[in-house]
Amino acid sequence: MDLQLKGKRALVTGGSRGIGKAVARALAAEGVDVALLARDKAQLALTASELSGLTGRLIIGVCADTGDLDAVKKAVIEAEEALGGGLDILVNAAAEPAGYAKPPGLAEITGEYFHQQLDIKVMGYLRTAQVMAPGMKARGWGRIINISGLAARSTGNAVGSIRNVSVAALTKNLADELGPFGINVTVVHPGLTVTERTAALVTHQAQSRGVNESVVLADFNAGNSTGKVVTAVEVADVVAFLASPKSRAINGDAIPVGGGSPRVIHY
Repeated sequence: MDLQLKGKRALVTGGSRGIGKAVARALAAEGVDVALLARDKAQLALTASELSGLTGRLIIGVCADTGDLDAVKKAVIEAEEALGGGLDILVNAAAEPAGYAKPPGLAEITGEYFHQQLDIKVMGYLRTAQVMAPGMKARGWGRIINISGLAARSTGNAVGSIRNVSVAALTKNLADELGPFGINVTVVHPGLTVTERTAALVTHQAQSRGVNESVVLADFNAGNSTGKVVTAVEVADVVAFLASPKSRAINGDAIPVGGGSPRVIHY
């Protein structure tokens, strides 16, 4: 299927690693020039060089913290100048990964921790959308895809659930406001996803549980209806479709990409 993305320009936050990196590669493979936004300048340069070599597209890194609105504004201007025009696609993936530490219980949640988590994922996503939406509106077309997570649909991590539900609520509000201008906004909920950090996560959980790493891997695979943990590449394939003109009929909706939650019905 031709996703009709050739010649478009995208900004992917959190694009130097993990799901963001996989999304950038998937978009570039469809003919998109991509700006990767992250805080680590050295890693940005390495990822941009790697993906450019693999895809043959123009891929650049812009260093910024999405917690700083002025920094986001400067990064978007830098990206537009480097890519040669306005940005058509925004993929928000800059957030703290879950699973590396036990989430705090009720008595352990501090205001500082709570606000930090929401500022990174919810306000960070809002800032980039605020900066990029005016240009999309002026051109009459755009796509914003927010990477959230299946903690929005489960208990066990109160702050994780709150921040992911908040991203879904932000998404729907933006979709209703921006839809009439040709801008579709969607949220993708990954579950446990294989990235370059998975090996360290498996080791960490095996040590904390006092079990062999094969036990942890088996539990990971058994965590969804397919019996096999989803990869970042598989998440990116879904995002690439949502970023395309082919996805016009999907707006404001949440798309789970965790392989299916057993025994749960969402309607």
